[in-house]
Amino acid sequence: MPSSAEAEDASTPSTPQRVIQRLIMPLVPTPDIVPLYVEAHTARSGISTASFGLGGEEEETHEASAPSADNLTTDVDELSARHSIEVGPHSVRSFGTYFNAFPAGYWRRWTPVRSVRLTVTTSGSGQVIVYRSNARGAIQRHEFRTVRESTESVFELPLTAFGDGGWYWFDVIAGADPVAVVNAQWTADADLARTEGTFSIGMTTMNKVSYCLDNIGLISRDQDLRERLDVMYVVDQGSDRLSDHEELAPLQAAMGEQLQLIEQGNIGGSGGFSRGMYEAATNGRSTYVINCDDDIDIEPESLLRMLTFADFATTPMLVGAHMFDLNNRSVLHAFGEGVDPWAIQPRVVSPGGRLGHDFGFEPLRSTPWLHRRADVDYNGWWTCLIPTETVRAIGLSLPVFIKWDDAEYGLRAKAAGYPTVSLPGAAVWHITWTDKSDALDWQVYFHERNRIITALLHSVYERGGHVITESQSIDFKHMISMQYFTETARLMAQEDVLRGPGGLHDQIGTKLPELRAMAKQYDDSATLTDAQQFPAVRMAKPPRKGRGFAPPRRSRLPLWAARTMARQMFAPPRETSRLHPQAEIPHLDAKWWTLSHFDSAVVSNADGTKLAWYKRRPDHVREMFTRSLRTHADLYRHWNDLRRQYRRAAAELTSFEAWERTFAANPAPERKQDVKEKGTQKDSGSTEGSTPSQSDGTSASESVA
Repeated sequence: MPSSAEAEDASTPSTPQRVIQRLIMPLVPTPDIVPLYVEAHTARSGISTASFGLGGEEEETHEASAPSADNLTTDVDELSARHSIEVGPHSVRSFGTYFNAFPAGYWRRWTPVRSVRLTVTTSGSGQVIVYRSNARGAIQRHEFRTVRESTESVFELPLTAFGDGGWYWFDVIAGADPVAVVNAQWTADADLARTEGTFSIGMTTMNKVSYCLDNIGLISRDQDLRERLDVMYVVDQGSDRLSDHEELAPLQAAMGEQLQLIEQGNIGGSGGFSRGMYEAATNGRSTYVINCDDDIDIEPESLLRMLTFADFATTPMLVGAHMFDLNNRSVLHAFGEGVDPWAIQPRVVSPGGRLGHDFGFEPLRSTPWLHRRADVDYNGWWTCLIPTETVRAIGLSLPVFIKWDDAEYGLRAKAAGYPTVSLPGAAVWHITWTDKSDALDWQVYFHERNRIITALLHSVYERGGHVITESQSIDFKHMISMQYFTETARLMAQEDVLRGPGGLHDQIGTKLPELRAMAKQYDDSATLTDAQQFPAVRMAKPPRKGRGFAPPRRSRLPLWAARTMARQMFAPPRETSRLHPQAEIPHLDAKWWTLSHFDSAVVSNADGTKLAWYKRRPDHVREMFTRSLRTHADLYRHWNDLRRQYRRAAAELTSFEAWERTFAANPAPERKQDVKEKGTQKDSGSTEGSTPSQSDGTSASESVA
């Protein structure tokens, strides 16, 4: 084996290199996120057998996955530096982690890069070992170096064998004395990059001031990001406005023209994101726009990695960040998402993968399914980079307010030749949808309407495949669960789809107030904070003799459904159920096969903050059942005509011109303090407070004019 010095001489760079990934440690090192950056133990592959191409499947074993005693010795005090770490005597530190392993399979698939260079700078005596994995998750030692004193170890790493997935990473082992990792970076030939672009950020916010200020502050302090940033557009659609908070002023002063605040009416996420996309695509500078939510915690290096990957991509493409759970920070909520073409429903696209993978218990190196490349249809707009070229080519978001805007855009971009990658090593922390009740509250209208519209635009199956029949089934479940506001909102969504695409822009600022007003008419949407605020639970004779509930067997489901619906529509509720709930049911247990047995029940919401008293109303069920039959029959009968209408209208709905009119029609509401401030300025003749970075919601149309 050649010495380190000889290896360095042999691999002296002959072509200009560009950094594509570098070693990072957490900005705020806390025990829950340390496993995402560094581990203090070795790990074996999770593969215990191989199929040898004979039709069998690999078996997973996680005996090496559980945290060991060694893993607990990773002290957060070691992680005081951003790009370096010291390895104590007789210790190992592995960087085969989410944020520090190199996702070779993704670079192999989506870029022209066929080899990368890893440069590890160390101080002290020890060993540097480079590992690789394949798509099955099998681990192989690739190269080994002994280091002494100050050493720069350079490894040339081919990507030719990573067609279906796999990672590279390195471990550092110290002997009797500590060894410091001073720096480590992955580079590629610079001339392989398609471009070297700049980006703007489009952050949509509504009454989440503290989150938004934190994220602006994070961007303002990162000079590497600032060098590539054109403008951070913060589209404020709330009543608690950022401009009213004194904490904004020093951030504005620090960022100058790189921070622009746009205030407009609440036209939802699709309206906020479309505004940021519009501004970035028309500012004449930005190669990309990064859509991101306000209520996230960003790993800022992720934005640089997304930007660099997009620069190297063979063709322009969307590059998304993964989402970790904000409340359980070692948990990766979704590794890759697609749209089921038969049902037009989101699906996990990672074979063997699952939602909610905890790296604290199952490290990357020991989890085989994380090594296979996941090819996605879209990435959520919690954080997603979009080339402005794409925006100009296919338009802005559909005017659907909220829900399905990101998925539909990904499908539309893919059809136009702009694929999406969800890039490992790029991530944010965000509240997961499992902690939300958005399938029951006002958002259910947008779930239903926008899903059907997406099917009309993109389904390749006759009459949308499974969409109509599944929608009818979901209606049935809500009706027998006493969720009458939810069902009414779904029926309204179906009827609005049948009216055609013409009203989407006009309704974008009015539909939410309409839904909230409608919610006041229904018991299941009237919530209180404590169970003691409801009458005491009383039920003389519990159903099923108190044995609990299970879903009906598939073979008995038709008969069960007929009997249940007959009871729901025609059997009068017990008189006592009007005065006292018959049960108190936690959200996790509030399934349709349970709720259907009661005449009333107090039910908690997904995050446990509120409860509602559900009450069975046969008159509601009869009316809703009739409407549901009618709307689904109409959808089935008119599907082909509706499909033509929506597809013909799509280009106009997403056009810059249509959105300019919508921006102009939805300025930020004028408040009492706004009127007072205007009066004061008029009396004094002062224009103080009107800055170039703040918009009143009309600049989009004015700039075009």
